[in-house]
Amino acid sequence: MGAPSTPAVDGAEPPAALTLPALVDGAELVGEFKNSGYREPPQLVRLPNGQLVRLPPLLFLVVKALREHRHLADADVGQALDRVADAVSEEAGARLTGEQIVYLADRKLAPLGVTTYSDGTPPPAAKPDPFLALRWRVAVFPESFTWFVAGLFSWLFRPVVLALMIVAFVVGEGWLLTTGSVADALSATILNPVSILLIMGLGVASVAFHEVGHATACRYGGVRPGVMGCGIYLVWPAFYTDINESYRLGRGGRLRTDLAGVYFNAIFIVGLALAYQQTGFEPLLVAVLYVNLQMVQQLLPTLRFDGYYIMSDLIGIPDLFRYIGPILRRTLLRRPADARLDDLKRWPQIFVTLWVLTVLPLLIFQLGLIISQVPTLVAKDWMMMRGLAYEATHGAGALELITSGLQIVLLVLPLAGVALILYGMGRWVVGWAVRYVQGPATKPMPDA
Repeated sequence: MGAPSTPAVDGAEPPAALTLPALVDGAELVGEFKNSGYREPPQLVRLPNGQLVRLPPLLFLVVKALREHRHLADADVGQALDRVADAVSEEAGARLTGEQIVYLADRKLAPLGVTTYSDGTPPPAAKPDPFLALRWRVAVFPESFTWFVAGLFSWLFRPVVLALMIVAFVVGEGWLLTTGSVADALSATILNPVSILLIMGLGVASVAFHEVGHATACRYGGVRPGVMGCGIYLVWPAFYTDINESYRLGRGGRLRTDLAGVYFNAIFIVGLALAYQQTGFEPLLVAVLYVNLQMVQQLLPTLRFDGYYIMSDLIGIPDLFRYIGPILRRTLLRRPADARLDDLKRWPQIFVTLWVLTVLPLLIFQLGLIISQVPTLVAKDWMMMRGLAYEATHGAGALELITSGLQIVLLVLPLAGVALILYGMGRWVVGWAVRYVQGPATKPMPDA
């Protein structure tokens, strides 16, 4: 196939030169998404920013052929495209032409950020914006540090050690709940600023150890964990670990990675229980209760906590939230199922439908509960700020001031989070209204 040439029309810009599309620099072909819930097993491509793109097999073959024939970039474009088309046709069992390779690159792959366009322009920077995702991420530790730390704790996943730790956790929980007075410990701790700061510090350490667990499970499974950092999730600061590489693993490896965080929380509780047994220091008992609450929160399937990813990996569907709209349209509005649902196997369709119909009311209730607490939070913030100002002017100690300041911060953060949630919901409503008024966009006709 020769490169097409079209004479320029007076007053119009000449057409851009045709080039061989190329895989973007830094992108990597991951391969099949194992144990997926899709009728046709999807293939994964990892973009330079770490985002994973799910492609149908045909598009993956196109990307693979473009990578294998990248050495033809300086050759005749028409012949290079024909070579790519022949390679794809041989593996796909269906005849493709060079024009179709250009079409797939320009209309399917480049908009996803996987390849360049056929005129040589790079794709737009991928800006994923998943529903209820972590915002304002800041990487704190590089991959090399994460890999090193994960190596220090890999032995905790050996079967014998794993079994012993789980038994120790169950025994420790039973002992603390039957012999320790949690109510007395709470009463004594609340009155002591030093104890409050200690419990906050232990809580942060437990969250950090939780993330180390995810990274360690990745390394134990044979894949490389990414950076570790922090961000804002809904209303609270949160730590995170990039474990996108776990999608290279099968279902068992992905579930081990999902559960590793609460497993490391359990190990942390074992350590606190041993310390409490030796010292009788009551704030440690309160810290155990605090870490238990962290574990319960992480196992909730409503938001993007570990419980959500456990559900996702059990059925082999990476993003459950993207099916809320299609399922509501099918179940409530009685509209035909769209292609996204048709792509799923039967039992994952049933599971996702049950998940959506169960989780969505709970999610609305949770958000409504948070929003309803705004007046109370404002009043508490104002009272604590006045109290802090009074203590500062009447010779309060440094620890009391620090403790009060932290409590104010913990009360202000939910207000900021609620404001962000309302802002995001407002943007969605305005965008939906604009699209509804303007009507459906006209789809471009495919190239001849």
